[in-house]
Amino acid sequence: MSLNRALETGFEGISLYPGWIDPAGQRALVAALTSAMAEAPPYRPLMPRTRKPWSIHQTNLGPLGWLSGEEEYFYGTCHPVTNEPWPALPPALLDIWSDLAGYDAPPECCLVNIYRGEKARMGLHQDRDEAALDAPVVSISLGDTCTFRVGGFARSDKTKSFRLVSGDVLVIGGPSRLRFHGVDRIFPGSSQLIEGGGRLNLTLRRVSIPAQ
Repeated sequence: MSLNRALETGFEGISLYPGWIDPAGQRALVAALTSAMAEAPPYRPLMPRTRKPWSIHQTNLGPLGWLSGEEEYFYGTCHPVTNEPWPALPPALLDIWSDLAGYDAPPECCLVNIYRGEKARMGLHQDRDEAALDAPVVSISLGDTCTFRVGGFARSDKTKSFRLVSGDVLVIGGPSRLRFHGVDRIFPGSSQLIEGGGRLNLTLRRVSIPAQ
């Protein structure tokens, strides 16, 4: 892991740690994820209500997984296709959470978003399906570079964008925990880390309020 300090993003509570994961650590994480995805195969989720397919594929690690139901998003303990429990969180991800989250309880979910090709993107959204909103979301970038956009607390608010490259870690918390954010663009071929190309985005989340 790198000892790089956070860069200013212009948003209180959002910290960018460029190159936090060194190349060897990135390769090790991809190997661990490849093994986990053999147990929990990536799938293409459908939007609630409209049931339109997303432009990305997803899977999850940890005790809970973030899922798209017919009417709403929710957290569940099993893969929606295999009906098996999600694979355990790799120790390296728990170490990143321990180093950067500033939260006493461990994460319960690692949502894995898989972007391949120029059309893969993520519209502006809020991460608000968790009870523990005092915990940050810790976002890890592996593979191709992306343009990441952050806005305000309404979808129509003014936004700011910056690039995330492989090995970067972004922490979204505090007063910015519920800001709208998304991924506008992927730059195919900007990294050789992932076989076949693409970007893996891992978001570590604490879902339930820790027991006192």
